[in-house]
Amino acid sequence: MALNALAIDVMLPALPYMGEALGISSENERQYVISAYMMGFGIAQLAFGPLSDRYGRRAPLLIGMVVYIIAAVAAVFSPTFGILLALRFLQGMGAAGTRVIATSIVRDMYSGRAMAEVMSLTFMVFMAIPIIAPGIGQVLLLTGPWHTIFLFMGGLAAVFGLWAFIRLPETLALGNRRELTLGAILDGFRIVLTNRVAFSYGLAGTFTFGALFGFISSSQQIYVDIYGLGVYFPVAFAAVAALMAVSSFTNSRIVSRVGMRRLSHGAMLVFTGMSAIWLLLAWIGFLPIWLFLPILAVIMFCFGWAASNMNSLSMEPLGSVAGTASSVFGFIQTIGGALIGGFIGQQFNGTVVPVAAGYFVMGVLTLIFILIAENGRLFGVGSENAHTDMSHHAAH
Repeated sequence: MALNALAIDVMLPALPYMGEALGISSENERQYVISAYMMGFGIAQLAFGPLSDRYGRRAPLLIGMVVYIIAAVAAVFSPTFGILLALRFLQGMGAAGTRVIATSIVRDMYSGRAMAEVMSLTFMVFMAIPIIAPGIGQVLLLTGPWHTIFLFMGGLAAVFGLWAFIRLPETLALGNRRELTLGAILDGFRIVLTNRVAFSYGLAGTFTFGALFGFISSSQQIYVDIYGLGVYFPVAFAAVAALMAVSSFTNSRIVSRVGMRRLSHGAMLVFTGMSAIWLLLAWIGFLPIWLFLPILAVIMFCFGWAASNMNSLSMEPLGSVAGTASSVFGFIQTIGGALIGGFIGQQFNGTVVPVAAGYFVMGVLTLIFILIAENGRLFGVGSENAHTDMSHHAAH
């Protein structure tokens, strides 16, 4: 999970240098370094799910990591911006295995609120990396050219890959493996896409990630161009990511008592309300940094509670096809989130209005799909234990 987050955020301070070196002057075009990675990452997830349901979790994970390492090292030698984008796409495809298989392993081992606890901790890692990644990128840029960032990513992936090879057990029992035939794959996809609760929560997660990617795509421009933070941009970025990590950690501590639904539904109501206030203030034109940062802090804290719980709620009823479910939701959330976020990022106009509008609209859409999942009721608690029982029966 960490390698995936790193590949997105460690690049941010280097975007101007990469654009300059490869002849890309448009600031909005430089964002494609992020988008290309996200597209490869999203598309390849559809393959990793059925593969991991057939061959187990270990082999596909390790193959994906090898692809990630090769693409990162090859990017050092990119002669053109187009080739760099192609290698970023390939790197994303390799990273897709980490996202799908990490989530599948959690679902193999746990269900119900215990799964939500562990999922929160994996999300905490995913959120914690952006705290330090732009700072790492900035330090690497001080010690060498932008190419060193790719070498760093490749080296770290090699260390993690070796560690997984030695330490990670196979979590998918032989008896639970699915055939890798077109019929079995389509049947797996049908089970996932026709489960109203799971699919609605999967789409809800897509909209929240779309808002986040829109912010990430524009973050360098917001902090540097609007608020003039310069080299302190990674510090501001890290502060926001730290809040998301803290919220994921607190979620892991309280979710077993409070419940996934109460936490995620309440967080989304606050997320959407604060986004409306942010949009209104930005529209009026009164949004100094001392006001912008606290509003963003509350929204991002809520994101941490909402995202990991909605992810768990989408996986909960689908224990028998965990790999396929993880890949379908990963694909929808990554591609959907990247397209939505890319669109929001391209609307950047020197103000925070497009990003604030993106957060508010995505918050409203998320709440609509939560209501569809829950038959029009928020905060339903009793159903959580019923889902857990159903998933145990499905597993047996």
